[in-house]
Amino acid sequence: MIRTFLCATALVFASAAAVSADDDHSDEKVTVVYDQPLPNVPGKSMKGVLVEYAPGGSSPAHTHPKSAFIYATVLQGAITSRVNGGPVTVYHAGENFSEFPGDHHAVSENASKTERARLLAVFVVDTNETNLTTYEK
Repeated sequence: MIRTFLCATALVFASAAAVSADDDHSDEKVTVVYDQPLPNVPGKSMKGVLVEYAPGGSSPAHTHPKSAFIYATVLQGAITSRVNGGPVTVYHAGENFSEFPGDHHAVSENASKTERARLLAVFVVDTNETNLTTYEK
């Protein structure tokens, strides 16, 4: 079942007409590549978000909606991450992690200064939620 889900997500990624979700951070590019209400869970949707980092790129510390459960997979390169004051962890292509509702993502950055990195984050979130990421100032 997970293999089917990942294959479907990859197919959507490959064929989706991507819509940019955030243009304010030059080190990162965030694109919504999938948005589908869950037919068996009223009020919830699955949203796929592609995060692309330039070499040495990063995201500011941030949170996601309190309704959001996130499953993220590194597609290319390596991503350095720190959630809720836990350890700083480097995830390489093919590795994944989860974020739970209300988690604080203090570090999210490309682990390389010379290579690009890409991450696919799949959100299960309230359907009416339009702001998927709130950056700290």
